Amino acid sequence: MSATACPGCQTSKPLDFDFSMAFQPIMDVKAGRVWGYEALVRGEAGEGAYSILNRVADDQKYRFDQACRVKAIDLAARLFPDPDLHLSINFLPNAVYEPAACLRATLAAARKSRFPLQSIMFEFTESEEMTDVGHLQRIIAEYRRMGFITALDDFGAGYAGLGLLADFQPDLIKIDMKLVRDVDTSRSRQVILSAILYVARELGITVLAEGVETEGEFGALKAAGVNLFQGYYFAKPAFEALPSPSIQCVSAHSVNSSRAPALCRFV
Repeated sequence: MSATACPGCQTSKPLDFDFSMAFQPIMDVKAGRVWGYEALVRGEAGEGAYSILNRVADDQKYRFDQACRVKAIDLAARLFPDPDLHLSINFLPNAVYEPAACLRATLAAARKSRFPLQSIMFEFTESEEMTDVGHLQRIIAEYRRMGFITALDDFGAGYAGLGLLADFQPDLIKIDMKLVRDVDTSRSRQVILSAILYVARELGITVLAEGVETEGEFGALKAAGVNLFQGYYFAKPAFEALPSPSIQCVSAHSVNSSRAPALCRFV
């Protein structure tokens, strides 16, 4: 299929609702800065994502996926103070018909807003069943060719797990919050995390821990070698705005080592 012949453009029904975005920071604790922001779907008055997602019919998925990309880029272009900040956008692999054709709206929005392509990260969630892994591989290859960062969201809580990772390797994986929760006190989670970090290092994949909520979780993950973080511990999503992380220092005991240095958080 050519890049000018995407069936989604002709068959997907128009959206009969409007929506907006909230932004949550992704922290780079090694560099001591905000690495970027994830764009999260919200209602026009800030309603939660489910209030919007529940309105998306099967024959609207393509239009919705495309509209989310454009909305996220437009808002980020207005809000981001630094061109080096990354914008993370969720996408639906099963809503992408032909990778090159389905990027046209994204590229047009980026050109219009002068938003750098290399600063855009596309997340696909492991909780969405992959009906055609080969198709997903073609999507990842095309996105990389265009200069985008690719990420596997909710790693460890979806359909395929390590089997999916064996078929292709994204640039980044986001450890699901179910593995992050209470990792500082859960031996089983610590063992699983250690194994994931080893696999990621061997495959050259960056690891991000999402859903971090406590000082203990942050300290354990940082001590294990994670550098990218996201979660309420740092900042909650802000509707059509960029929240400012406001945190202090983690004491050495948080990483279970009397010789461990204090882990400085952001202020």
